Amino acid sequence: MSASLLAIEDLSVSFHTPEGVARAVDGVSFGLDRGDSVGIVGESGCGKSVTSLSILRLIPSPPGVIESGRIRFEDRNLLELDPEDMRKIRGRDISMIFQEPMTSLNPVLPIGRQVAEPLMIHKGLTTAQALAEAAQWLDRVKIPAVRKRLGDYPHQLSGGMRQRVMIAMAMVCGPTLLIADEPTTALDVTIQAQILSLMVGLKEESGMALLLITHNLGVVAQMASRVVVMYAGQVVEEAAVADLFERPFHPYTHGLLRSMPRLGGRGGGRTERLREIPGIVPAITETLPGCRFAERCPHVFDLCRQNPPGLFAIREGQRARCFLKDYPERRRNDA
Repeated sequence: MSASLLAIEDLSVSFHTPEGVARAVDGVSFGLDRGDSVGIVGESGCGKSVTSLSILRLIPSPPGVIESGRIRFEDRNLLELDPEDMRKIRGRDISMIFQEPMTSLNPVLPIGRQVAEPLMIHKGLTTAQALAEAAQWLDRVKIPAVRKRLGDYPHQLSGGMRQRVMIAMAMVCGPTLLIADEPTTALDVTIQAQILSLMVGLKEESGMALLLITHNLGVVAQMASRVVVMYAGQVVEEAAVADLFERPFHPYTHGLLRSMPRLGGRGGGRTERLREIPGIVPAITETLPGCRFAERCPHVFDLCRQNPPGLFAIREGQRARCFLKDYPERRRNDA
């Protein structure tokens, strides 16, 4: 992992709540190379967003605590940097597109000023210079009538336009790594497609690396080259996109793929009925002795409930947190 642009190693993050200690991220490790794209997928509450916020050290403390691990970015451990050095990295070397632009943009500042601000902070441009460059970026993300829009406020824009402003803010300083946390969740499908196409084009043009946080496997198939699947705060599977879709190993990954709508099954071109994963995600304040997916798994056996599985190598470039690696006879028909 040392050759990666970003290497997260054994990261654990907890939140101290009245209900107890909630371990939101537990021993997460994965890497991201320069120019690469990795998608992190999983149900709500699995630790995806907490992992991404930890990279930029934006975990609110209290109640959040990064308990252990390393986050290496260009051979520097971000968890060891002082606040001033960390501020120099945010928005310049690592940028983030947040899930809901209406709550991320400042409602009392014009959008032109908000896009220009990183240029003034990180590149030392004057207000006039920064606004001129901000206008260029708003044009690149296809904001119409840019000169007029520079003075508009977020509430005057549609959801899709606000998301384009967020992309311009994130890209304006030319980051090496862009983190996109559910960048299309609040948008209708037509606007989603436009935003994703825009991000793909900007990524290819700039050569930056992309870390995409989503629950949508269809978005991952379009945007990412590798996938990290998370469940209850842990990585349960990691693989290249093609391998994950063609040869998923972990029962949870099988469940996610079966829940995706698709055409052309037994119904002769009609959409097949979606299949849900039975049961519920365990509370993150709950301490379980074995596999965290055990109570929802169709292949569970005694060992699963007694011991936590490690991440086993399944084949080259693919690993999964499942005892079925060593006990394949326990796997029942997934159909």
